Amino acid sequence: MGQLSGYRYREIIRVLKLFGFFFHRQAAGSHEIWHNPLTNRYTTVPNHSGDMPEGTLSAILRQAGIDVEAFLKSK
Repeated sequence: MGQLSGYRYREIIRVLKLFGFFFHRQAAGSHEIWHNPLTNRYTTVPNHSGDMPEGTLSAILRQAGIDVEAFLKSK
């Protein structure tokens, strides 16, 4: 298990809000689009139950422009 394992939707959203992201709109199915107006970045977050797969969380952070270390420190 890597350092990005074991995070749930609510924990990820809490951190995104700390980095200035706001809910922008509902996307296809259970996916949501979050936007940071300061950096003008968007990220897609699946709203699923259970832990987020590490690869998915890594992609969310990459889209958002958030460093993994910054994410881990903010929890």
